[in-house]
Order: sequence, then structure tokens, then C-alpha cells
Amino acid sequence: MDRNEKTEVVSALHASLKEMGVVVVTRNLGMSVAQSTQLRQKMREVGATYKVTKNRLAKIAIVDTDYAGLDELLVGPVGLATSADPVAAAKVAVDFAKTNDKLEIVGGAMGATLLNADGVKALASMPSLDELRAKLVGLIQAPAQKLATVTQAPAAQLARVLNAYATKEAA
Repeated sequence: MDRNEKTEVVSALHASLKEMGVVVVTRNLGMSVAQSTQLRQKMREVGATYKVTKNRLAKIAIVDTDYAGLDELLVGPVGLATSADPVAAAKVAVDFAKTNDKLEIVGGAMGATLLNADGVKALASMPSLDELRAKLVGLIQAPAQKLATVTQAPAAQLARVLNAYATKEAA
């Protein structure tokens, strides 16, 4: 990699880090290409990315971002999982680490807040932004549905009574 390519990698990583809500640092302990590809596919499905970058370049890229505190975690063969949704990258990385012993969660950051491995696992256990939105919509709709049910119940009862009288007289 020549100097221009390194500059492009650093600037692209720096720009993407400014837009991300969470960064999870993972240690790769001999993952195969197929396993890395599988992890990247799972990340893409939830709108996250996974990159393995040289530590020196990553340390340069995180300067002047909220993730500047991650430089001490960038030791050895590491990868960066990032996403705009604060839960998505953490959830996929933790789930993948459970089934694959060659991926280890080192730590991460959510904005300026540094997280250790347990913090990332706790973040992964939270519901995602889409799940929270769905729950909120359900909570908003529930009273309206109950109100509609309550207002329709007397009319339905009256209709059943009239129907019973009609069938009684018909018999």
C-alpha cells in the first residue's frame, strides 16, 4: 500500500467514524475468509459494517473523533464493527462471537463513552432502534383499539339480543 492509498483509507475511515453511533473493537484470532465474509454479510443485513484495518492507520483515523479513546484497544489483529444504530453492530458482533471462538470482543465506544467487553455485551442485549419504534407504535395504538372495542360492545350485544328474539318468534 503506497502513501496515497493509506491517506485515502485514513480519510474514508475518519469520515465514516464521524457518522457512526457505535464502534465495537474485536480481536480476530485466526478467522477464515469464509467466517469473515459471513460476519460481514450479517453486519450488512442490519446496516452495519465490519473492517479490518492496520492499527496504525486506524489510530490516525480516530484522532479528532468521539472515538479517540479507542487507541489503547487497537493492539494486535483487530477489526472495527460500526453502525449508526447504537445497538446493531454490537448485537451482531456479540452473537457471532458466541458461535465462533475465533472472534473476541475487546471493547468499544458509543460516542465519547468508552465501553469494555461487558459494556458491549450489555449494549447488545438492548432492543434495537426499530424494535423500540415498533413497541412505541404498539403502545400508542393500544388505547385506541381498546376504545373501539368498548364502544362496539353494546351495539354487538343489542344485535345479539334482537337476533335471539327474532329466532325465538320465528320458531
